[in-house]
Amino acid sequence: MDIEEKQEHINQFVNQASNLHGSSLVTVINDAISHPSLFAFSEILSLPNVTQLQGTAHSRYIDLLQMFAYGTWSEYKSNASNLPPLAPDQILKLKQLTVLTLAETNKVLPYDGLMQELDVLNVRELEDFLINECMYVGIVRGKLDQLRRCFQVQFAAGRDLRPGQLGSMIHTLSNWLSTSDNLLITIQDKIKWADRMSEQDKKHKKEAEEKLEEAKKIVSLKGGIDLRGHEDEEMFSEPGGVMDYDVERIRPKRSRLASGQLLRLNGQLDC
Repeated sequence: MDIEEKQEHINQFVNQASNLHGSSLVTVINDAISHPSLFAFSEILSLPNVTQLQGTAHSRYIDLLQMFAYGTWSEYKSNASNLPPLAPDQILKLKQLTVLTLAETNKVLPYDGLMQELDVLNVRELEDFLINECMYVGIVRGKLDQLRRCFQVQFAAGRDLRPGQLGSMIHTLSNWLSTSDNLLITIQDKIKWADRMSEQDKKHKKEAEEKLEEAKKIVSLKGGIDLRGHEDEEMFSEPGGVMDYDVERIRPKRSRLASGQLLRLNGQLDC
């Protein structure tokens, strides 16, 4: 059952009880503690006309309503002479509420303690009660450990706060809030530190990339110089290191022309 549906049941009984008195109000109280889906009663208890039952012939029903709001099955048995008798469905309800009370402070409930609190005779009966009347109803979730003979509580619905318990609850919540604030500050500091480290890593990466590019340029430039020097050596060097000139290529054209004319002249004279 979801929260909205539970609140609807509470509002229904609050509205019925608001304008009633005497035996009619007692009837609504009996119906409320018998309802299979109602496990909170503080709003009914806080009604002015309910508190006005104190000191009247029906005052025992205020005590009974308080027992369903805060008490357990064993507490009822201890005060049964001062309280109205319970119907079977009301006994079942108070036993369900007893499991919720036990689960508030202990997440591992031994079978022996549960059987004593609930007046259960054997393990089979206890496990059937926990499964059918508690877990299927949705007021608790957990695991039945037959080997260790215990019920491991994973979730339990909350009960009404006892008188004077509100201050303790506020103190507990205040401590939780303070712890949460400190944890939040620590997380924020860690986030800032991570951001700084990230920025430093980016800066170092950029510097490394710039140095790598500079090194590539230097290597490329040096390789070009070495290549040109090697080509020059192949062009101008001979074994022994002496440069070879082609005399015919570098001889002036005029000298070559004069020699040709001289040869032709000599040939004419011979004739």
